[in-house]
Amino acid sequence: MNLSDEQAAFLLDMCKLIQYATEQGFKVTGGELARTPEQQAIYFKTGRSKTMNSIHLKRCAMDLNFFKGDKIIWDKEILAPLGHYWEKLNSKNRWGGNFKSLVDCPHFERNI
Repeated sequence: MNLSDEQAAFLLDMCKLIQYATEQGFKVTGGELARTPEQQAIYFKTGRSKTMNSIHLKRCAMDLNFFKGDKIIWDKEILAPLGHYWEKLNSKNRWGGNFKSLVDCPHFERNI
C-alpha cells in the first residue's frame, strides 16, 4: 500500500470508530490530524511528544475529543473500550492509551 492508500484506509477506520463511540453514548469532536514538522518540533521540545517522527506528519494519526454530556473524557479506563475496538479494526491500528512512554488516550493511529 502506498501512503495515500494507508491514509484512506485510516480515515475509513476513523469513521467506524466515531460511529462506534457515538453508539456508546459519546459525543465526538475532531482534534488534530495533520501536523507540520515545525509544530512537531514544538511538541517534542515541550514534552507533548516523545518523537520527531510522529504519524501525524503522515496524516495517519488523529486526536479525538470524547464527551459525555458537556464533560470531556480523558480517563483511560473509560476510553479503553474505544481503544480496544480501534485496535481490532486493523492490525496496524494503535491506540495511544496503550503507549508505554507517553499515555495519550485521545490518540488513534495507523502504524505505517
